[in-house]
Amino acid sequence: MAIPLRQTLKVGRYLMEQRMRGKDKYALVLQLEPLYQCNLACAGCGKIQHPDDILRRRLTVEQCVAAAEECEAPMISIAGGEPLVHREIDKIVEALVARKRFVYLCTNGLLLEKKLDLFTPSPYFCFSIHIDGLRDRHDESVNRRGTFDKAVAAAREARRRGFRVTTNTTFFDMDSAQSIREVLDFLNDDLQVDTMQISPGYAYEKAPDQEHWLQVEKTHRLFREAFAGGRRQHWRLNHSPLFLDFLEGKVDFQCTAWGIPCYSVFGWQRPCYLMADGYVSSYRELLETTEWDSYGRGRDPRCANCMAHCGYEPTAVAATSASLRESLRAAADTVRGQISNVSWRGRISAPPGAPGTGAEPGEGTRQIA
Repeated sequence: MAIPLRQTLKVGRYLMEQRMRGKDKYALVLQLEPLYQCNLACAGCGKIQHPDDILRRRLTVEQCVAAAEECEAPMISIAGGEPLVHREIDKIVEALVARKRFVYLCTNGLLLEKKLDLFTPSPYFCFSIHIDGLRDRHDESVNRRGTFDKAVAAAREARRRGFRVTTNTTFFDMDSAQSIREVLDFLNDDLQVDTMQISPGYAYEKAPDQEHWLQVEKTHRLFREAFAGGRRQHWRLNHSPLFLDFLEGKVDFQCTAWGIPCYSVFGWQRPCYLMADGYVSSYRELLETTEWDSYGRGRDPRCANCMAHCGYEPTAVAATSASLRESLRAAADTVRGQISNVSWRGRISAPPGAPGTGAEPGEGTRQIA
């Protein structure tokens, strides 16, 4: 686990405050969707199949800030759509960072190099670049050749300019343990991003591709094999140890979708950003009127094969904070992640063959086709 220490401490303090206030439901991460419009048409996406009048809608800076303050989540994931299409995305990020929220701006990377000058590096801000495999696999998943190379180039340039960069990778049933290892090795060792987020794909009802979603048992087998040999400890994964245990089938959890509420151009989405059973006008109404016990595996057939982080990472985080043993385990992983980051960060700007890189020009680059 390579979650920054500053973020780990702040989130830990936030969780303690919720327990002291006797709150059993609270927002850990706000999924903020200021638009649905995108510059790609990914086969597994269920967000962009809206009529043009909806795709033209935008949340204002004021609406984004109000949503963040209303739910009080310490972390905010700005998604969409493609957030960099939004003309005020820099102002949205600036306003949220000024309130010391940890902001992850999700992007496919196509516009990132062009828009980098709009942003300022901050320990509270991170670009989260979507990479769904190595070159051929990724380009196939987004239905456009060349997107992998653009995303990788954008990640390198963002790191060169001092930004934190993480990646978000979704896996489907055409993926294997080997392909998972290859892409995570590339992101961790070659591209050297700060952290990586992973998730099994969820079967969006509106997604064009309805054939390649993972089933629970296959998900367990896939990640057990991919993580074998201590690779979990090697990769800088942006997850709690218990969530990774969950992916392997070592533990089981119930969904806590209220932990990552979604606010979009429609309002607060019920029950989560993967399912749309209606929208409400306030976060309080979302918490108080949603029948949370009706959702999750074994409760709603739409949830039968869902193991997505938006439903189960909050459960894992809450379970971690409630257990001294798991808290110490997570703390040890955090320390290992910080040591890993320090070990390579000094080499980020060094050209191939420079002293300390351990490689001559043209060497040390993994085949990524």
